[in-house]
This record gives sequence, structure tokens and C-alpha cells, in this order.
Amino acid sequence: MVGYDPKPDGRNNTRFQVAVAGSVSGLVTRALISPFDVIKIRFQLQHERLSRRDPNAKYHGILQAIRQILREEGPTAFWKGHIPAQILSIGYGAVQFLSFEMLTELVHRGSVYDAREFSVHFVCGGLSACVATLAVHPVDVLRTRFAAQGEPKVYNTLRHAVGTMYRNEGPLVFYKGLTPTLIAIFPYAGLQFSCYSSLKHMYEWAMPAEGKKNENLKNLLCGSGAGVISKTLTYPLDLFKKRLQVGGFEHARAAFGQVRKYKGLVDCTKQVLQEEGTLGFFKGLSPSLLKAALSTGFMFFWYELFCNIFHCMNKTTSQR
Repeated sequence: MVGYDPKPDGRNNTRFQVAVAGSVSGLVTRALISPFDVIKIRFQLQHERLSRRDPNAKYHGILQAIRQILREEGPTAFWKGHIPAQILSIGYGAVQFLSFEMLTELVHRGSVYDAREFSVHFVCGGLSACVATLAVHPVDVLRTRFAAQGEPKVYNTLRHAVGTMYRNEGPLVFYKGLTPTLIAIFPYAGLQFSCYSSLKHMYEWAMPAEGKKNENLKNLLCGSGAGVISKTLTYPLDLFKKRLQVGGFEHARAAFGQVRKYKGLVDCTKQVLQEEGTLGFFKGLSPSLLKAALSTGFMFFWYELFCNIFHCMNKTTSQR
């Protein structure tokens, strides 16, 4: 179970073990879903319609984008920005899951609410994600810049990127897009955790006794479902975040089509609506949903797996 479990037979992992499980979950998941993330970011940052009918559109579909990126940049392009992305995932996973476990335990011990309720998981999930976001947002900005740049590269190494961005745009560049990120991440992560818990209850109610034996499959399927639901409901804010994060980086985007400058979240919303219509808010949704299903499914799968491994190790040690 994800979150504090008051039952006597509940997991008794230490906070360090929870952080490690969250970190490993983030690391493995990121390595597996990085190609989908690169395609999603390219789609989100393209101002032209994602359609073959638009002659100026560089990308118009997932398979076409894969072929074009392979042809122009090679297979390593799908892992552009992978080092900052891994730093992001490891740090984010550790802080998010540790915060969530601590917050749900705090609710159980300090209030009349059941720590397993949908609303508790929603609020604690949202708050834990905000804490994690504040901790790793500069790395997210770096990851987006690396994934968004074309050829020739503007940034050659992580150190070069940090130095160049700091000199040219100042220290606040590392917190570009923070407002829409926090606005989006609270409901997104809240829905991830609460829907995951609810879907697990539904799975146990709907599945026959034989199907309940495979805990790993249940965690993977329920995590994937939670990822699709949460991403669909909060997607436009993720698009705004990406558009704002590449502000001041327009010269590196010239090869991908039109570029725009935004004054802030409200201005970004207005420009997207006026120039791209309401469908512009959902550019890149297809690869994003595929990525969300895989990433959230794997995130909970690996986290639960490693927590169970640590739990078994703790039981074995205590019985000696």
C-alpha cells in the first residue's frame, strides 16, 4: 500500500528505505519512458498544428516524429537531457514518496480522518508533489532545455548549460514556469495518488479470487489508469509550463518552426487560444497519455516492489 497503513501487519519501512524506493522507482521509470517525453515536449513546443495539412508543421504524428528525429538527430536524441532528467527523477521520487508517507501518517495521528480516504490521498499527494517540485524545479528547466534544442546544440554539457543560462538570463531562469507547474502538479499528483488507491479497491472488488494473487500486475494496471486520468484532466497546464520554460531560448527553436514570446501564464493562455484554438491546449496529448500510463504505472509498480522487498528484509532481520 502507498501511504501510511495503520494495520498491525502494515509495512514498517524506515524513512530512508521509503526515500530509496522512491528514488529507484524514479530512476528506472525515467530510463524507460524518456523517448515519449522527448516527443511530448517537441509537440508541446510546436506552434503549428499537428497535422499533415499544415505545410509548416515539422511534426504531425507520433510515428512520423519518431522517424524524423531518428533521421535528423539519431537514436540518442530520444535521451536528450537524460542526465538532468535522471537527477530530476531520483530527487523528485525520493522527496515525493517520503513526503506522502509522512503526511498521511500525520493525518492519521493528528486528525479524525482515515489516512486511506480519497480526499486525504488527494491533498497529501498534491502537497508532497509541490514540495518535490520546489526541490527539483531547476533541474526540470534544464531537462526541458536539453530536450527542446535541435542541431547544432546550444548547450553541450550540463555544466555549460547552467553557466550559459545563469550568465544570459540570471538566477531566476531556473524557476521559469514554476507558477503553472505548482498549479498543475497539485491536482495532477493528487489525482495520481487518490485514483491509484481507488482503482486498487475497484480492482479487488471486480477481480475473481485467482486474479487477486498477482499484486505486481494490479499495481501496474492501477498506476497506469491513474496516470491517464490525472494527465487528461490537467494537461493544458503542463503545456503552458513547457512553453514558459523555453522563454529566452527562442533561437534554439528556430529549426522547429515558429517561436513565440510570453509575458506570463495569462499571456501564454491567451496567445495559445487566439493562435492555435482550444485544441492547442492539448498538443502532444497522445504521446503524453502513453507516457503517463507507462510512467505512473511503473512509478507505483517499482515503488511498491522495493518497499515490499525492504519490508521482507526488515521482518527477516527482526526474527533473528
